[in-house]
Amino acid sequence: MAGSELLRLVEVMDRLRSPGGCPWDAEQTHQSLIKYLLEESYEFIDAIETDDRAGMREELGDVLLQVYFHSRIAQDHPTDPFTIDDVAGAIADKLISRHPHVFENLEVSGTDEIIENWEAIKAREKGRTSAVDGIAMSQPALPLVAKILYRAEKYNVALKIDSHTSDSAASEKSVGDALASVIAWAHENGIDPENALRAKAREMIREIETAEKHT
Repeated sequence: MAGSELLRLVEVMDRLRSPGGCPWDAEQTHQSLIKYLLEESYEFIDAIETDDRAGMREELGDVLLQVYFHSRIAQDHPTDPFTIDDVAGAIADKLISRHPHVFENLEVSGTDEIIENWEAIKAREKGRTSAVDGIAMSQPALPLVAKILYRAEKYNVALKIDSHTSDSAASEKSVGDALASVIAWAHENGIDPENALRAKAREMIREIETAEKHT
C-alpha cells in the first residue's frame, strides 16, 4: 500500500536526522539542500525526455526525498515548525479550493475556463493585485521572461517587446531585447520556449555525437 511506504520514509528520515543517526543528514539546512533539489529535478526531466521509465521512478524518488528532507528540517524550527503532514494537508486543501468544477460541481466550458478560474482563485487567496506578485525571481531567465509574459497577458498589461533585427549592434540590452522578442513570439504561438530550446540542444548534441563518430 502506497501510504505505508510513505510513512516508512517519514520514519527513515526521522532516524537519519535524530541523535544517533547520520551526522551529514543532521547537519543539512534548507539552504544547503537547494542544489540537490535543482539537480534531482533536472535529472527527473532528463529521464522523462529519454523515456527512461526506470530512471523516472528513481529520480522521482530523489525529488520526493527532497520534499521529505526539507519537511523534516522544518519540523525542528524553534518558533515556526511544520511537518510533512502539514505540507500534504496544505496542498490537498489548495487542490480542492482551486478545482471548484470537481469539488463544488461548478460548470465550466472547458480547460481555458478552468485555467482562468485557477488564476483568479490563486490571486484571491494570495491577495495579489499586481501581475508580478509571486513571480519567482530565482528561476532561470528564460522561464522567468515567459512567466512575466504570461502574467502580463492574464492581467491585461500591455508590454512593448521590440522585434529583433539582425543588424542590431550586440550589447547586453540588444541581446536581452532579442531574446525577449523570441520568447514573446513563442508565447503568442502557444510554444514553451524552454522545451523548444531543450529540444534544439538535444539536436545539437546528436549532431556533435554523429560528427565525433566520423573523426
